[in-house]
Amino acid sequence: MEKNQTPDVTFFMSNLQGGGAERVMVNIAKGLSEHALKVDFVLAKAEGPYLRELPASINVVDLQCKRTRYAISALSSYLRQREPHVLISALHQANLVAIMAKERASSNVRLVVTVHSQMSEEMIHTPGLAGKLIPLLVRAFYPKADKIICVSNGVAQELINKYHLPKNKVQVIYNPVVTEDMFKKAEEPLDHPWFQPGQPPVILGVGRLTAAKDFETLINAFALVRKKIEARLMILGEGSERAKLEQLVKQLGLQNDVCMPGFVDNPYKYMKHSSVFVLSSRWEGFGNVLAEALALGLPVVSTDCPSGPAEILEGGKWGKLVPVGSPEALANAILEALNDERGKGVERAKEFSLDKIVDQYVALIKELE
Repeated sequence: MEKNQTPDVTFFMSNLQGGGAERVMVNIAKGLSEHALKVDFVLAKAEGPYLRELPASINVVDLQCKRTRYAISALSSYLRQREPHVLISALHQANLVAIMAKERASSNVRLVVTVHSQMSEEMIHTPGLAGKLIPLLVRAFYPKADKIICVSNGVAQELINKYHLPKNKVQVIYNPVVTEDMFKKAEEPLDHPWFQPGQPPVILGVGRLTAAKDFETLINAFALVRKKIEARLMILGEGSERAKLEQLVKQLGLQNDVCMPGFVDNPYKYMKHSSVFVLSSRWEGFGNVLAEALALGLPVVSTDCPSGPAEILEGGKWGKLVPVGSPEALANAILEALNDERGKGVERAKEFSLDKIVDQYVALIKELE
């Protein structure tokens, strides 16, 4: 893309570190670019593993800011210079910076902020002043956006009911997580001894090692499963709770049966060869990995956390839903799911395909013109 052309759409995020929202925004940007829209991707700091996923057709702009909150001036300068038609931001800090930058630039850009998690739960676990300040800023500033896109009905309802955001501006668009690239990656060879023929079944969890994902409950549930049958647990992801989780594995004497290899570029080849996928979260916005596991044919078990999993599974039609924080219920559901047929949720997963969701973003952009 010519860098002096006015972008049809600009995306703004803090960075492209390995989170679900980052991957979703990259997928949407790629999809819009393939629809022949001119796309810029602006980052407070251009870093993170998903940077390399952006094709050459997308113009990446690095504002070179140490913190997202310092990016207001740089983003407002960008808006004045480039004059994009639509600006799409993601996650609360970047959303607030985008709104303030638009005001400072006196720009006519149509602004879409996207919300990817259950805000009240997220803020309880956000340390310091930010956890108290962000909800107040959201109430004050989000109504200035042209659209507030939520990744599930649960997230949307909370913003309307609890934070009193204008209902006419709130819209639900699910995450586009089912892609051709995902299916290609699932076919890559997996060189791990646990996935060789004749090995015990592998139960898989994927996500950041944080309080939100509650892998503590999954490990405790696996200990109960392990008392009944021979099985193994693999958790893909990295995060602040690694030491705590490793200590729990040791206390339970499960060192030989639990593997936590860290962040992996390709979780899909692990999904394809696992026996059951488990989402043990305390809260979600959507639950990307759950939709991906369905698409790859895995039997799935999920907590019925706010918000997303119950919507993805349509109340348990496509997988098992259990209460949050209950190792016993999770263990029972895993044992049942080990006998479930594969491929049950493939049809449901088509609702979360990149093509289907990008079409909804194209329609949104046209509506804002």
